[in-house]
Amino acid sequence: MRDLANLALDTARQRGANYADIRFVTDRGQHVAVKNGKVEALSSNESQGFGVRVIYNGAWGFSSSSVVSRAEVERVTAEAVAIARSSATVKRRPVELGTPLSIQDKYVTSVKTDVFSVPLEEQIALLLQANEEMRRIEGIKLAAGFISTLKINKVFASTEGSYIEQELSECGAGIDAYAVSEGGFQRRSYPNSVGGFWETGGYELVPRLDLVGNAGRIAEQAVQLLSAPLCPTRKTNLILDSSQVALQVHESCGHPVELDRVYGMEASFAGTSFLTTEKLGNFRYGSEIVNINADATSPRGLGTFGYDDEGVPANRTPIIQEGRFVNYITDRETAATLGQESNGTARADGWNRIPLIRMTNINLEPGKSGSLEDLIAATEDGIYMETNKSWSIDDKRLNFQFGVEIAWEIKDGKRGQIYRNAAYSGMTPQFWGNCDLIGGREGWVIWGVPNCGKGEPMQSMHVGHGASPARFHNINIFGAEG
Repeated sequence: MRDLANLALDTARQRGANYADIRFVTDRGQHVAVKNGKVEALSSNESQGFGVRVIYNGAWGFSSSSVVSRAEVERVTAEAVAIARSSATVKRRPVELGTPLSIQDKYVTSVKTDVFSVPLEEQIALLLQANEEMRRIEGIKLAAGFISTLKINKVFASTEGSYIEQELSECGAGIDAYAVSEGGFQRRSYPNSVGGFWETGGYELVPRLDLVGNAGRIAEQAVQLLSAPLCPTRKTNLILDSSQVALQVHESCGHPVELDRVYGMEASFAGTSFLTTEKLGNFRYGSEIVNINADATSPRGLGTFGYDDEGVPANRTPIIQEGRFVNYITDRETAATLGQESNGTARADGWNRIPLIRMTNINLEPGKSGSLEDLIAATEDGIYMETNKSWSIDDKRLNFQFGVEIAWEIKDGKRGQIYRNAAYSGMTPQFWGNCDLIGGREGWVIWGVPNCGKGEPMQSMHVGHGASPARFHNINIFGAEG
């Protein structure tokens, strides 16, 4: 690929570009799913192509192709320059990228078992066994599960002198049980809803999740929810499991700190942000125990890599320190507007898309309050909620409402009555300001989100969120029918 990369960069220079980069991307994926004792889906896909970005007279141009050849590289590069030349006639301000980057390196995800080394027959057998365990429970009408694997190879080269190769491996899996009665249905998911559990790494994730060992438990809970009372409406202490805390971080902390949203450069999918630039460094985002970092170096995080799609090294950037907002996540262009250097969050979901500012691993750092059971024991009255069911948040990322699959009453430091259709609502700064306990490292998990949408045309990105269980006081909770 080096010769083709040099050809693209030379062509861009010859046509007057001030800057150019090229990304070659090959990704291969495999997915197997079962439902009610049968294989529901079995797919394998592979994609290859390249994209060229250029800056001409202070404006961007981009073009791409799935045909990787010398002639096509020359044609696509020339097209990207022509697009930039046209864009330059209507630009609002010239693009600046900050300090030039010249890096030569290779990065490979650390794996114990290659994601494509386990036979499909073995994967299917595991899923069918977990499926059978769920269907043993009377009242379960639908049981499902999946295993997905992915490997991405990237080559990045730029006119600044960078040439970077990366091989990223990812794995995901999960199961769901649906209980049905005349009054409706209830779902329980493991380890998480909304796409299961994902991480960067190898197939070693799947046996670690123990899908079979947890299948009966979640099926029993789904059935119990059918007859459980609706969550009561009141204001009380709320404890969230780490997966729900992770989603809370994603929606109310991760998206608002994307600087392109703040500037109005990106407004799709409940976009823009309340976190305008005058708040940087002096806005109280949460209580003093709230510390959040953007960390693309977190082991096994789904937002972990060596370099972003602008060739910026992965790093750890403080976002919220002791409750105070201290940093956005940026690409090279937006960082330069603040007089900063990019913190390496520009990523594209394929060779035919431009990089956008995307979350990496936006992690709520663990606190000092022990395990989930320690948080419950420290709570005289409240409710514990687990596993996301629904979410809604306004386009400024301020007002939100989230529902969960299952909840428990807390009385005198112990779990009591199970509740169905539990939900809670709030406003972002006040909610995080009411965070008074965060669990310790023993309950801290990096949850993968494999379906974060942004941009037009829409790009689906894989991101991660490290979180422990946490407690929030004086929160509005209620039951949501339906």
